[in-house]
Amino acid sequence: MTDQHTDPAASSIAAEAASFLDHLGIVTNRDLISEIVTTAGELGQDRTDRLDLKITASAIDEMRDAFLMFAPYKDRPKVTIFGSARTAAVDPVYVQTHDVASALAGAGWMVVTGAGPGIMLAAMEGAGPAQSIGVSIRLPFESRANDVIHDDPKHVSMKYFFTRKLMLVKESKGFVAVPGGFGTLDETLELLTLQQTGKAEPTPIVLLDAPGGTFWQGFASFVQDEVAQRGLVAADDLDRVLITDSWEAAVAEILGFWRNYHSLRWVGKRLVLRLRAEPTASEAAALNEQFGDRLLEGGIERRGPLAAEVSSDDHVGLARLVMVWNPFKVGDLHQLIRAVNALPSAPAS
Repeated sequence: MTDQHTDPAASSIAAEAASFLDHLGIVTNRDLISEIVTTAGELGQDRTDRLDLKITASAIDEMRDAFLMFAPYKDRPKVTIFGSARTAAVDPVYVQTHDVASALAGAGWMVVTGAGPGIMLAAMEGAGPAQSIGVSIRLPFESRANDVIHDDPKHVSMKYFFTRKLMLVKESKGFVAVPGGFGTLDETLELLTLQQTGKAEPTPIVLLDAPGGTFWQGFASFVQDEVAQRGLVAADDLDRVLITDSWEAAVAEILGFWRNYHSLRWVGKRLVLRLRAEPTASEAAALNEQFGDRLLEGGIERRGPLAAEVSSDDHVGLARLVMVWNPFKVGDLHQLIRAVNALPSAPAS
């Protein structure tokens, strides 16, 4: 965005945007709404190409539709299931997907898919219409969502893959990928990239195969033998992923990840890990022993909410561990979370 302090035209747009927001009576999150409106004006002043403007307008419009669709369910845990539209109902992977979705829905989770046929239909059949959310893509050869979610208000259709992928990822607290083609591999690799780089908060990722299947084991071998061997990823980058052919293990992995761990927040250079149960002093000491080399300074401390959390009323009733975690080790946060979930003080389930 243009610096309004040095560009009179930008300052004028900002002033007009403020007047416009006054007219609409917008108060909540006014700063961000003003930034969006101001940027739109600047795009016009830039004489931006019409095609670029169409992309921008369509992306914002369909993101708004998706935000509205997800809003009533923001407090419900969600799992996104990725897989191929080409998978037949007789395929063992189809049955695995149905079973994992059914079990997670039974535990109170909503199941998010791309709303198409194949694996997406299997997941929605397993979860049932009430627990299903669909984010479909408009393709020449797929004119409608599957029968479970078609005409359901919990479905949104999108033009662009990049906005669709955003919505399939941002709302969910767990992910299951089953064998699929380029689309499934694209979605899985994006998940791994987001976790590796710390661009997304840690979440459980399960690569679920058919009983005795080799699809994901072959993927892991390629990553280890070709990608990691060349130094292009770390040898332990797949440690944060569960590869299994058991739908029961997949369910246990997703539910277990949230056994004690609740959420995290960065406050300046400090990482705040929020937990359902407070660790004992000896448990905190053991965590320091295990993870001290991932810290930039100091240790892992038990303490109450930080001032920034109190001012925003950000889960102030939860227990906390506070530390100065090395930002270059964000991928290792999965290990810390698994450790706090395994503490004797953690809830039983």
